[in-house]
Amino acid sequence: MFALALFLVSSVSAAEITSDYQVTVNGIGVAQAVGGVVTNSPDTVSVVAGEEFTLKVYFLSDVNDTDVNLEATVEGEKVSFDEQTPVFDVEAGHQYKKVLVLHVPYELKDQLSDDLTLSIELDGKDYKTTFEDITLRVQRPSYNVQIASITTPSTISAGQEFPVEIVLKNIGYNDLDDVYASVVISELGVAQGPKWFGDLVTLEDCNEDCNEEDTVVGTLYLKVPYDVKSGVYTLQVVVQNGDLKVAQSRQIVLNNDVPESIVVPTQKQSVSAGEEASFNILIVNPTDNVKVYRIVADSGVTLSQSVIAVPAGSSATVTVTGSSNEQGQHLFNVNIFDGNTLVKTVPLELEVTGGASSNTIVVLTIVLAIIFLVLLVVLIVLLSKKPEKQTEDFGESYY
Repeated sequence: MFALALFLVSSVSAAEITSDYQVTVNGIGVAQAVGGVVTNSPDTVSVVAGEEFTLKVYFLSDVNDTDVNLEATVEGEKVSFDEQTPVFDVEAGHQYKKVLVLHVPYELKDQLSDDLTLSIELDGKDYKTTFEDITLRVQRPSYNVQIASITTPSTISAGQEFPVEIVLKNIGYNDLDDVYASVVISELGVAQGPKWFGDLVTLEDCNEDCNEEDTVVGTLYLKVPYDVKSGVYTLQVVVQNGDLKVAQSRQIVLNNDVPESIVVPTQKQSVSAGEEASFNILIVNPTDNVKVYRIVADSGVTLSQSVIAVPAGSSATVTVTGSSNEQGQHLFNVNIFDGNTLVKTVPLELEVTGGASSNTIVVLTIVLAIIFLVLLVVLIVLLSKKPEKQTEDFGESYY
C-alpha cells in the first residue's frame, strides 16, 4: 500500500494541465502540441525592439485544477520582461484561450537584429505545464533615434539664457537624413528650433568609428522670462526628420531672485474731505531692453502719465492722485500693462475721515488765540509799567 501511495503521488505530480496547445505571436503561429508531441515553427517570428507584441495561448485542459495562471517571459542577455494572467480555474475536456501583451527588450547595441527566448508556463494548484522555449527574432525599428542625453545647467535664473546640450544616436535599422531638434518649455511659452543636427548613419553603414557617425551632439539656447515664478518646469526636446518624430522630457528648476517689478510704498492714505492724496507706483525694468508700460486707472483718480517708457535696467515712478468729499473708504484699482499683457493690478485705498483734520485746525486756532492773549497781556503790563523819574542830589559845597 505504501508503494501504491508513492506511485499515485508521483503520477499526480507528473500530470500536466495540457498536452494540446497552440501559441501565436502577433497572430502568427509559433508552436503547437498534439498529444504531447510539440512542434515549433521552423520560421522564427520577428518582433521590434522596444515595442510590444501580443501573445495568445490556446489549450485543452486534461485535468481539473484551480488557481491556474499563465506566465510568459521574454529574456534578453541583460534584461527580461514577464507578464502573467489573473488566476483562473480549468476543467478537464474544455478549451481555453489566454492573451498577454509583452514588452520587447532593447539590447541591440552592436547588432541590427538578434534572437530572444520566449518561455511560457501554465501553473495551477495541483498541476503544471512548462512549454518548450520559443525563439523570437528581435530587430531594430526601421527608423528610430535615441535622445541619449539632455544636459542643462544645474542652476537657471530668471532672465538668463541657458544652453541645452542634446546627444542623439541612430538606433534604427536605416539611415536618418536631415535630423532636426527643438526645445520648448510650454508653461512659459518659450521655444528654440528646429535646428539642423545633420545625418545619422545606421550601424550597418558605419565605416570606422560608429560613435562619430551614428551619434551627433548639438546645443540650443532658451531665454527664461524675467517674470517667471520660481519652481519646477518641464523641458521638452523634440527630434524629427521626414521619417520619424520623437519627444523626450526632463524637469528643470528655475529660480527668480529678481525683486518685484511693481513696487508700491503706500497703498492706503487717510485725508480729510476734499483733501488730495498722492500714491507713488515704482515700475522696475530688469530686462536688457526698453519696456513701454500702459497704465489704466479707475475713475476718480488722476495719473501723472498713462504711458511710460522705462529704460533697460532702470525704473520710473507714476504718481496717482485722488480725493473725495464723501467720508468713508474709497477703493481704486490701477492696472499696469506690458503691451496687452496685464503685469499687475495695484489696489489703492483712500480713507476720508472728515473730522480729524478739522479738529486739528480748531485746536491750533485755540492755541494761537491763547498765545495771542498771553502776548497781549504781557504787552499791556509792559506798557502800563512807567519808568521811575530820576532825582539829582545836589550836595552843599564849602569853599
